[in-house]
Amino acid sequence: MIDRMAACQERWGGLLLPPAPQYDGGPKYLDPDSPEADSAGWWFEAGMQRTAVPYSFMISPSGEFGIHGDEWAPLHATIEGWVESLALAHHASVWARQVTQLVGDDVDGIDLNGFAPVREVMGLADSWWRGPDSLVALHSGEAASFDFLRGRIAVISSGPR
Repeated sequence: MIDRMAACQERWGGLLLPPAPQYDGGPKYLDPDSPEADSAGWWFEAGMQRTAVPYSFMISPSGEFGIHGDEWAPLHATIEGWVESLALAHHASVWARQVTQLVGDDVDGIDLNGFAPVREVMGLADSWWRGPDSLVALHSGEAASFDFLRGRIAVISSGPR
């Protein structure tokens, strides 16, 4: 476990992150800390959150990046996936002509036919989909962590500027 934390610190430690569009901005920087063990193995915090939120940003025993509130919700298969999602969110916010946000049950109405998953984000509870002239970000981490379906959010970035 200490080796995993040390490797994470060596690669990502101190990396200042841009604010995430969801999860109250996410961690401000990556800083592995506070190891904890349970039956699944060793967990550690990914970094301190920017604001007061009812969960911690964690790295699971298998290396997933996610949030731990009432339940564990893996957002991305790796830390790299989280970082890629931040880069993609920034890109979409700069280049989209229109941004639409859907919440809760409205997320179910999104038709992803003709869209391909953005594999670089290694999405689990959160995923990105690329379509013709648009990107769709699906954020389900808070919904999964707190069994709160209204916590699902989709952000659709359409058309280049």
